[in-house]
Amino acid sequence: MDTLRFIRSNLNWLGAGLLLTFASSFGQTFFLSIFAGEIRAEFGLTHAAWGGIYMLGTLCSALVMIWAGVLTDLLRVRVLGTAVLLVLALACVSMAFVSSLPMLVALIFVLRLMGQGMSTHVASTAMARWFVAARGRALAVASFGFSIGEAILPIVFVALMGLIGWRSSWLVAAGVLVIVSPAIYALLKQERTPNSSTAENHMAGMGGRHWTRIEVFRSPLFWMVMPVLIGPPAFGTAFFFLQVHLAETKGWSHIELVQLFPVYTGMAVISMILSGFAIDQFGTRRMMAVYTLPLALGFVIFSQSTTLTGGALGIAFFAMTSGMQATLPAAFWAEFFGTRHLGSIKAMATAIMVLGSAVGPGLTGLIIDLGVDYARQMAWVSAYLVLATLVASLGLRRAGHALPRAAQINVIRP
Repeated sequence: MDTLRFIRSNLNWLGAGLLLTFASSFGQTFFLSIFAGEIRAEFGLTHAAWGGIYMLGTLCSALVMIWAGVLTDLLRVRVLGTAVLLVLALACVSMAFVSSLPMLVALIFVLRLMGQGMSTHVASTAMARWFVAARGRALAVASFGFSIGEAILPIVFVALMGLIGWRSSWLVAAGVLVIVSPAIYALLKQERTPNSSTAENHMAGMGGRHWTRIEVFRSPLFWMVMPVLIGPPAFGTAFFFLQVHLAETKGWSHIELVQLFPVYTGMAVISMILSGFAIDQFGTRRMMAVYTLPLALGFVIFSQSTTLTGGALGIAFFAMTSGMQATLPAAFWAEFFGTRHLGSIKAMATAIMVLGSAVGPGLTGLIIDLGVDYARQMAWVSAYLVLATLVASLGLRRAGHALPRAAQINVIRP
């Protein structure tokens, strides 16, 4: 009942966050990979070439995110969020008319920057800044937009491509964004935090301080947790990016693999909800130390599976980490480093994670062309995730003692 009352009381702000995360789908890998076959055929690209183009566009978006993400500290969400989605809509329109490789790289850059980068960044920063005691629940509710997009858009747009072709399908995507943009502006006519720079609206981090971006960058904790934060976007992105390849290596049809995705969506939603409650109850320290282990286990299971049942089990464990990924990082930065400079801190962190999502498909595509399929690469990925978890656990244990006492106790307030 408390959660339902919380949602009703904050419906406008939570709804805007949900719409932003849903709209980010049009720049996410799971959506762009729907068109991978058609794009590769149109331009005569190999796996490595397409992965390289995707990596280049995403790398450029990561670099720009370092600057663009700071805008969340300067502009109201209704203005910035609406502008981001309108630019994203323009990129979708342009994809319908893409005619050259340079143009393709440029559009991948804009789609990744405005979709995966800015739309997600604006939504998660707003939830982390606007809510304190209920931060986890707010992030979980807003993150439902990811799950809705993952569940609906692949099915809808695969069907659309069959009816109207892949280029015209991008015009439909643009139309959806044109509808969503004014809805966000209307929902945030009165923002929860009228002035994001007002001091009383901020919560301090370690040592009772509001850390600046350069201070976070110099912190040992930042570098000790970064490997676990990079892992899921890098190798989870590669999974969806290479879904056609994975189906072929397993001897399954593409539609058989796609039919397992509702397992992913369902488990990710459950994990997202539970992690939101857990953040509000226990804080982020314990969860950050272990949240990539389900992904490591899921990749081991998937790599060894020869049946769809085994594949579904591996995907379910993968989804547990994905659900926590939607809530944990944003709450972590706010809890450990404070909220006054949260936009610029998250911009740097998001840029690094976007960098991971660029390197993942590019690197795995190159290794595939060298003769090692992604299913076999998954064992290496799992080993990396376990090692990264050990390093993060050590850093979080040391840093946890510097948190303000209220954050260490983390009692939920009404």
